[in-house]
Amino acid sequence: MSTLEQTPIGAPGGAAPAGVIHDIGYQRYTGPRLSRRHVVGALYGHSLRTAFGLGRSAKAKIFPWFIVGVVVVVAAALVAIRAQIGQVVLGYAQFADTMSWLVIFFVAVVAPELVSRDLGSGVLPLYFSRPLRIADYPLAKFAALATAVFLLLGAPQVVMFLGGAFTTDAGWSGVWNEFTDLLPGLGYALLWAVVFGGIGLVVAAITGKRAFAAGGIVAVFLMTTPIVGVLSVLPSTTANQLAGLAAPSSLVQGTGIWLFRDALVTNQEGGMGIGDFGPVYALVTVGLIAGCTAVLLARYRKAARQ
Repeated sequence: MSTLEQTPIGAPGGAAPAGVIHDIGYQRYTGPRLSRRHVVGALYGHSLRTAFGLGRSAKAKIFPWFIVGVVVVVAAALVAIRAQIGQVVLGYAQFADTMSWLVIFFVAVVAPELVSRDLGSGVLPLYFSRPLRIADYPLAKFAALATAVFLLLGAPQVVMFLGGAFTTDAGWSGVWNEFTDLLPGLGYALLWAVVFGGIGLVVAAITGKRAFAAGGIVAVFLMTTPIVGVLSVLPSTTANQLAGLAAPSSLVQGTGIWLFRDALVTNQEGGMGIGDFGPVYALVTVGLIAGCTAVLLARYRKAARQ
């Protein structure tokens, strides 16, 4: 660090300096200038790490890794039971259905963590300075949360697949059959991830405060379930078959039954009948995802102007 003294023009030669310029070492950036794609990728990666508490305090890791531990332990238990009795207790896609209640609480905690802090602190204009665009921020957050939920449901299915592949007596044909059973399960997990991630982020972005956002997300998922129960006992068969449209969980299940009927046949026989309305469930699901994306984009356009 150096100190340079300057004497104002016109000052007497022996006069004391009128100002001091301190060279504190600022330099122009001479490294590589990365593109918008790299910025979005960094934001996505940071958000995905945040979802699991990576790079944060031990307290932030407790809940997400507790949920991860539960689903992995359940998957390992299913593998052990199958190895003992020689029969599949729970299929891959049905595993996602069974663990969906854990996904609700995972999203309720993680979604506010991803968006509420930035909304409340007023730093979004810094994010939206070039080359990041306004739409990039919510889409990167959406992708990160959906990826986190997909990993939460998909990784245990891979554990189940490995257990089934190594214990099969049918050789490579048995491994291939396990793999073809796994694919619908992963597709169904992706469906859960996109729908739940979109709804969770919308509620968190609109609510703002983390505590209120978490409660709002749980309320959206749990308070709509009784509506499905009421509609499903009406004397109208059509109302019964369309009842699942009233709640996110049953909406995903109805779409899953239509897309992965063979993998979810047990669930279909268990009580949720959609009749011939499978395409309706799929269209409503697509509309819900598109609506959540549109609301997120509108919310962050508004935040950028504040």
